[in-house]
Amino acid sequence: MKRVKCTISYDGTHFSGYQIQPNRRTVQGLLEETLSAINKGEHIRVTASGRTDAGVHANGQVFHFDTPLSIPEEKWPVVLNTRLPDEVVIKEAQYVPEDFHARFSVKRKEYRYRVYTAQSRSPFHRHYALHHPYTLSVDAMKRAAEHLIGEHDFTSFCSAKTEVEDKVRNLQRITIIEQEGEIIFSFTGNGFLYNMVRILVGTLLEVGAGNLQSADMKAILQAKDRNHAGKTAPPHGLYLWKVEYFN
Repeated sequence: MKRVKCTISYDGTHFSGYQIQPNRRTVQGLLEETLSAINKGEHIRVTASGRTDAGVHANGQVFHFDTPLSIPEEKWPVVLNTRLPDEVVIKEAQYVPEDFHARFSVKRKEYRYRVYTAQSRSPFHRHYALHHPYTLSVDAMKRAAEHLIGEHDFTSFCSAKTEVEDKVRNLQRITIIEQEGEIIFSFTGNGFLYNMVRILVGTLLEVGAGNLQSADMKAILQAKDRNHAGKTAPPHGLYLWKVEYFN
């Protein structure tokens, strides 16, 4: 058996998230169905760097699978893409050591969130960016984001539904860039909690609108209470942008 690592991008609009679910169209389900067909009906399990929710997109999601087939690594994207719908694309594939794990070997991830600020709605953005046609202070949001850098307990920025007990994560970098009618938030860290990025964005938008002060971010962190943070931003503006590995 050989282990293959794949980098994949997908439009999450018409998927019920990444993780396989009964009677639901999911990215994992589609990948396993496609790989099993290539492997003459033998079920092939895929393991990803993490899950994405319904409506969330990916530019650089990573998954691995084991196969007995001896297809050259540069041919795997061709073989898979000819069988996958246009909204899913295998960008790269390579053979990796058997101890590589798409989830447990992760060094850091980058998520991006897109907000477009035009006064009128755009039919071309409706699935791919949050429409927020209100005045926002990018400088205030940048000052607020400084309080989030480093290792913190992010309980306040995590869905109350999560079953994870350890909510300490290390956010290594946050950038907020305004360009061509859009504001792009980028978060890089060693791991993220359920809905963490979307809650961070929702809270930063409250700061940008003047409903919260930049300095309030520190108090929200220290509260360790989801009720102190802002709303959860909608899923369609979120992208799993890049995953980096130790090996």
